[in-house]
Amino acid sequence: MPVKQPAKRSTQQPAKQPDRAELTAARRDMQRTLLNYYAEPEPALSDADFDALKTRIAALEAEHPQWREWDSGAMHVTAPAAEAFPTRPHSTPMLSLGNAYSLEELREWQESLLRLMPDQRPAYVAELKVDGVAIAVRYEQGRLTSAVTRGDGTSGEEVTPNVKTIRSLPHNLPEPLTMEVRGEVYYPFLSFERMNRHRERIGEPIFKNPRNAAAGTLRTLDTSEVGARGLELMVYALASESPHPTHWATLGWLKELGLPVSGQTAACADLEEVEAFYTHWESRRDELPFQIDGIVVKVDRLALREEIGATARSPRWAVAVKYATEQAETRLLDVEVGVGRTGALTPVAILEPVELGGTTVSRATLHNYDQVRRLGLMFGDTVLVEKGGEIIPKIVGVDAAQRTGEKRPVKPPGKCPSCGAPPVRDEGEVDLRCVNPLCPAQQAERIRHFVSRGAMDIESIGPALIEQLLREELLSSVADLYRLEAEQLEQLERMGEKSARNVTAAIDASRTRPLDKLVFALGIRFVGARTARILAERFGTLEALRAADVEELEGVDEIGSVIAASVHEYFREPNRIELLEQLLTLGVDPQPVQPAGGEAQILSGRTIVLTGTLSEPRGRWKARLEAAGGTVTGSVSKKTDYVLAGVNPGSKLAAAQKLDVPVLDEEEMRQLLETA
Repeated sequence: MPVKQPAKRSTQQPAKQPDRAELTAARRDMQRTLLNYYAEPEPALSDADFDALKTRIAALEAEHPQWREWDSGAMHVTAPAAEAFPTRPHSTPMLSLGNAYSLEELREWQESLLRLMPDQRPAYVAELKVDGVAIAVRYEQGRLTSAVTRGDGTSGEEVTPNVKTIRSLPHNLPEPLTMEVRGEVYYPFLSFERMNRHRERIGEPIFKNPRNAAAGTLRTLDTSEVGARGLELMVYALASESPHPTHWATLGWLKELGLPVSGQTAACADLEEVEAFYTHWESRRDELPFQIDGIVVKVDRLALREEIGATARSPRWAVAVKYATEQAETRLLDVEVGVGRTGALTPVAILEPVELGGTTVSRATLHNYDQVRRLGLMFGDTVLVEKGGEIIPKIVGVDAAQRTGEKRPVKPPGKCPSCGAPPVRDEGEVDLRCVNPLCPAQQAERIRHFVSRGAMDIESIGPALIEQLLREELLSSVADLYRLEAEQLEQLERMGEKSARNVTAAIDASRTRPLDKLVFALGIRFVGARTARILAERFGTLEALRAADVEELEGVDEIGSVIAASVHEYFREPNRIELLEQLLTLGVDPQPVQPAGGEAQILSGRTIVLTGTLSEPRGRWKARLEAAGGTVTGSVSKKTDYVLAGVNPGSKLAAAQKLDVPVLDEEEMRQLLETA
């Protein structure tokens, strides 16, 4: 029997297994190298060595996917932008602030505030208005879960991976809190300059100003690139319910949680202290490491804010006070007249190009012809241009001393530049308007608005295609969109079979958009996206909204008399009645808007009025009722379903009793909600 020989022992050493420390070290080298690209005149690694480092990290992470982290140097977002940054709704709207451009206008704001609460003398919090991009950041059980840009105030783009690269923003809070904070993403001057030096070095165009650069960076698809650019974030508000009674105390609490709250903020007992804060930073803003364009003033006591309330666009309890902006001299070459979708004729100045606020300005708004008359504007004038709110260029002055020879004054047009109809001016308004409903320029603008994001959102139809369809007489109104066939589109220039099918598929998909999208898309005067949603939630169907009278519309919370009259008039104008009938006949079927709480609940379609002193803040009751599907309005009418009455209810209780409207106290309303 043969003897079994022992197996030969291999002399080859087993392959070394990578450990996590190696991956951590490689990531650290990657981050150091990326930062060096912006901070130093020459890169620390050659391109070949840098690529080898990225390849090594990618290999280690592929072998050990459990070690992969959000900030990996090898993780790159490669999806198309539309997929990489999906639209997400805000839990509560991100309203814009009203503006004041002087201390005098700030005092006028306070006077309007005091008229709403004559027995109160509010304290304020004054903050620097950082010039950046507004963001909503949400934490779930203490963990950062999402970051969404302001967008249209109702929804924005989710940019969570990019916001997570901001070093000052914690990914985990010291307590398992679920909450949402609002802030401003911005570029410190040092980071902005480093980034532009790098872009010059590699032959890319530099950014003109930090705000535009911040917006562009947030939409950059490569997260490692974003992490290297040095964005910062400043938290200025808590969007969730606060455990503290004041905004000042809330900011202190957020800072204790490790969130980046500004140190340049002041609690002000009265408006004089606010004005001192404004004046102090007006003279010292050049000393700041970031760009500001003014200050923000907020009522400090949170319960008082709820009493003051908000309009459809902005809170009444806060205002932005802007600093004087940069100005430049240039020459007026011509005046063009733009025709908006509502028929407003807007004069636009054509200027000799001039640098202003980091951008080249060649056009400026003149607002209306009353403004032209006040300026005494003439063709060829030397004019003073500034950016209103540092955003929109406008002419603020004329140097008449530099006039030579004969000058022609700028006069209002005698006819619409698009259709030739004589313009009209409604009583109490400043705009000249073309009232021809078939005006081609208005139709084109209405169609652009109708298909835009936030309206019917027909992404495959852009301005160039609209112009082509109008030119080929395939389109004359928004209803014609739903008559288009792929075979017609295939005959157009640069439009193949696949593209034509994509267009018609996108149009078909828009037929069942939510009601608020259609209401906004119709372009009713004074009705923006938020107002459209308020109306859609209150009335539920297009038929109910069309049938509403002015009194019923005015009874909706946040809908004033001007908006109510505009909506009522829109649905009774013959051409618009015909347009709506065409849309419905062509299969446009707007769907009900779900209330904030999700599926329809116990108060869906119900209208509630609050009156008297309640044991909880009115804002909390309002949120609770709306989450149950209800609509809270300010006055009692025959359309009111319930009155929630506290102590000393006043005239609203008497009105409810007269109209036989059910009156519930707080305990009865709680019991009703518990049945949901």
